[in-house]
Amino acid sequence: MKSLLVIFMFTVFSFSAVAGSNTKAIKPKNATSKTTIIIWGKSRTYYPLTYNHSTMITVKGPGTLKVITRERIQSQNPLDYIVYYTVNGEQKNNVDFNNIHRDNKASFKDSKLGFPGRAGIFSIELGRGENSIEFWRSNEKPLIDARFLFTETKEKKIKWVSMSPLFPNEPVSLVTNEEVYTYYRYTETKPLRVKVIGPTTLRVLNRIENHYQMKGRIIYRIQVKEDKAVMNTYQLSSVRSDVTVYKKGCGKTPGKANEIVISVPGGTHLYQISPLDKDKNSILARILFPKNDVKLKE
Repeated sequence: MKSLLVIFMFTVFSFSAVAGSNTKAIKPKNATSKTTIIIWGKSRTYYPLTYNHSTMITVKGPGTLKVITRERIQSQNPLDYIVYYTVNGEQKNNVDFNNIHRDNKASFKDSKLGFPGRAGIFSIELGRGENSIEFWRSNEKPLIDARFLFTETKEKKIKWVSMSPLFPNEPVSLVTNEEVYTYYRYTETKPLRVKVIGPTTLRVLNRIENHYQMKGRIIYRIQVKEDKAVMNTYQLSSVRSDVTVYKKGCGKTPGKANEIVISVPGGTHLYQISPLDKDKNSILARILFPKNDVKLKE
């Protein structure tokens, strides 16, 4: 489980502007509406959290995702609320906000929505690679709006080396900037399997194979099992790569790489990676682990 840092703050000054060039506001992948809140005269875009369906954020780590929540208050009475979230399909976490009053320095652009509550803020530390974070509000009432800010962080440089999966995945040669890299094709019936001795870290670079009739951005899901138990589920998205091609033409185009990271605990473990979408094509993967951990490879 990735470490999760939860910070509670109830002051407008901490988020009146997006601080630092590495911080950017993130729009949820499945956002269908938005809410404008005026804070100290500046407009900020928030997105409603729902009760029955999750609001999904996807970002590439490492970095910190800052979540700013505000309830819609219709009276002078303070309210309580809970926000749930999951990271990469892991266990559901909850963040509680209690005795929240109106924020006299903030207002909705649409006054029919009531009054924004004081901000409740928490942060989630995200590891390297693709991360999918889902959010819910706990109840039908009160209504909650959220703003998402992601700050990238630098990671210590590591020398990575490639490793081969267990038989029988087919090797495929891809060319990127005149360099040839070996990937391995996996499907629902032929998942990717790798055995490794931990503790260590695995990086898995995934490229969906695009047929000529596939257009635009392709969304696909993969599942990771550790010793036959489901560990994580990832929702990834990719477009056709502009710089990577097959060494031998096959009538397909590789997608841009999506990286997932697997933290391997001590001991020997078997990992299986499988596609979850029956209507999608095969996926190519390249597996990397730290050069310093070569002695742990099995």
